[in-house]
Amino acid sequence: MAADILVIAGPIWLGDNSSVTKRVIERLYGNSHLLNAAGQYAYYGKVGGCVITGNEDGLKHCAMNILYSLQHLGYTIPPQADAGWIGEAGPGPSYLDPGSGGPDNDFTNRNTTFMTWNLLRLARMLRDANGIPAHGNQRSAWDAGCRFGFENPDYR
Repeated sequence: MAADILVIAGPIWLGDNSSVTKRVIERLYGNSHLLNAAGQYAYYGKVGGCVITGNEDGLKHCAMNILYSLQHLGYTIPPQADAGWIGEAGPGPSYLDPGSGGPDNDFTNRNTTFMTWNLLRLARMLRDANGIPAHGNQRSAWDAGCRFGFENPDYR
């Protein structure tokens, strides 16, 4: 909770995020009832990104799922918030294995650099602005039986 930036990193398994990656997101979601000092969901004012690795297709699908999940929880997602490396399809070397080409891959290195700078810059912008302005997104204003000054016909 003290971190301004969260990067979820995981492998592709059967074209999707691993069960461990999904469990991390589920654990974050388990805290979605918590609020920050401004009365917003706890992850407001924090930024998120992801790194995906593997030796099968699905990098963009996995990144899309993670980034959507993070923004749904309240994280702010900057542009180019994902990076990844996938080796040759099928069994083969992992990113750091000798001969994989992973650490020397220009596409991966460029996207990782862009992601890093964008995460850092957006986190700094949010910190300097004291997070996301609270007006219009506080649970207490909604739960109080009114919708920000408008009567809530569903409130009972």
